[in-house]
Amino acid sequence: MRDVNELYRIWSENAFEDPDLALELADIEGDAEKISDRFYMDLSFGTAGLRGVIGAGTNRMNVYTVGRAAQGLADYLNADFDSPSVAIGYDSRIKSRLFAETAAGVLAANGIKVYFYGDIAPTPLVSFAVRRYGASSGIVITASHNPSEYNGFKCYDAGGYQMTDAAADKTYGFIKNTDYFSGIKKVSFASAVNSGMVEFIDDDVKKEFLDSVLDQRIRPDLPKERPIKILYTPLNGTGNLYVREILRLCGHKNVRVVESQKLADGRFPTCPYPNPEIRQVFEEGIKQAESFPADLIIATDPDADRMGIAVRGRNGEYTLLTGNQVGILLTDYILGGLSGSGLMPEKPVVIKSIVTSDLVTDVCREYGAQCVELLTGFKYIGEYVTALEKDGRSGDFILGFEESYGYLRGSYVRDKDAVVASMLIAELACYASAKGMTLTEMLDSVYEHYGFCENKVVSFSFPGADGMENMKSIMAGLRSNAPKKIAGYDVLAVSDFIALTRTDASGEVTPLDYPVSDILIYELSPGKLIIRPSGTEPKLKIYIGAKGTGKAQAAELVEELLSGAKQLAGV
Repeated sequence: MRDVNELYRIWSENAFEDPDLALELADIEGDAEKISDRFYMDLSFGTAGLRGVIGAGTNRMNVYTVGRAAQGLADYLNADFDSPSVAIGYDSRIKSRLFAETAAGVLAANGIKVYFYGDIAPTPLVSFAVRRYGASSGIVITASHNPSEYNGFKCYDAGGYQMTDAAADKTYGFIKNTDYFSGIKKVSFASAVNSGMVEFIDDDVKKEFLDSVLDQRIRPDLPKERPIKILYTPLNGTGNLYVREILRLCGHKNVRVVESQKLADGRFPTCPYPNPEIRQVFEEGIKQAESFPADLIIATDPDADRMGIAVRGRNGEYTLLTGNQVGILLTDYILGGLSGSGLMPEKPVVIKSIVTSDLVTDVCREYGAQCVELLTGFKYIGEYVTALEKDGRSGDFILGFEESYGYLRGSYVRDKDAVVASMLIAELACYASAKGMTLTEMLDSVYEHYGFCENKVVSFSFPGADGMENMKSIMAGLRSNAPKKIAGYDVLAVSDFIALTRTDASGEVTPLDYPVSDILIYELSPGKLIIRPSGTEPKLKIYIGAKGTGKAQAAELVEELLSGAKQLAGV
């Protein structure tokens, strides 16, 4: 049993490196609930690294939890690599620069060379730098699209993708054996720079990155031949310079930035939840579109690895497309473009997560491409692309994406990249315009060809000390009381990714060839229902997919299945 009061005392006596922590600890003195929330657990380190609310305590993101994670990473790298090195980048979030410098100082004190972005940079640039410098690991200080009170410590392996389970487990083992105050070797960031242990990444690397993105175009001349109006918002994050530059290099001339969300600001004053999945982040852009009626509004999250869009319709109203819908459009466009130009590789591969729309499989089949399904987490896509590269097949990789608005084309990085996604969706919007269509009309034409489908994702929050236990209890209950029907439909099969089995209605069991993960998939006649706890947030996620004879029927089936899923999970 953890003694939270003793931990509070130790931190109150030692946590003076960041004055904000000392003030916070003094402010909560005597408040048992607030003390417990900060100290009842350590932030866990997994394949997504650390992520949590910024503040004082073992369950918060601060210079000590970051320093401890960096020390554990240093111990792992020094044990497993000769002369290891690490690339570090950070986003616009509160304390991101401080945390990045803290990590760099710890690594330098442990004899590890650091390549450091001197200004905020999109997450994919760190993946790019890991590969460019042949680094052993990478760190991005970011909490992706979480609210402003969050930050995180995301780790890459030597391949440039997020650490997989084995490396993360080894690193976490070292982290757990490190004391927050006495166990961390550190030097100041300035002295690490002066000694040459920290080297700033120069602009040539950034240019190489943009050149690699440009190589992924399908129809390079389209923006010049069929210009469209684009509004872009970086949501006060890192994408501003890079997305705007890639659009300029592609020949887009009618591009404006959403002024209120242009500058880096970790408070995200106009979008408290800076997630391009939600309509609220587009409101400022839609307001600006009154004076600049853009055909397309593009939004990238603060670390510029996710991208969402809003499309102007014939009536002037803006429709948001989901991650699934954009992925379906890009898959069809890229495969069709490569096929039509004779540039399709012999064995093309499209990769998607298991929670992403199954319609992608139908599109791939049309063009003779293999559709690979992997667990949720872009690290699995990065790992697969690396395996293709080792087999001499990196050119076979066409597109990888997840329904959560993450896309990658090309093997220059091994993580989702909103820069290349923004470039491709803008090119596709030009292609649609050349055919006299909007992107929503083009999506309808794809549905008419392959079949109408609807997908929906809903999340249920489980915050606080009891949240994780509640989610575990729900998942355990679903496994111990497997349903025979959901929303009145027979369950045709259940796939359990902890047991790694698929059990059909007759009781026949077949093994699943995946890593262990806390996921349940229910196959039903109208479609599929998936339940999983989030790996990065205290949320339970439910994914629904259904096919119908038309859009209305598909949407109705999804709502039926969602109602049944909520009843099943008790949420």
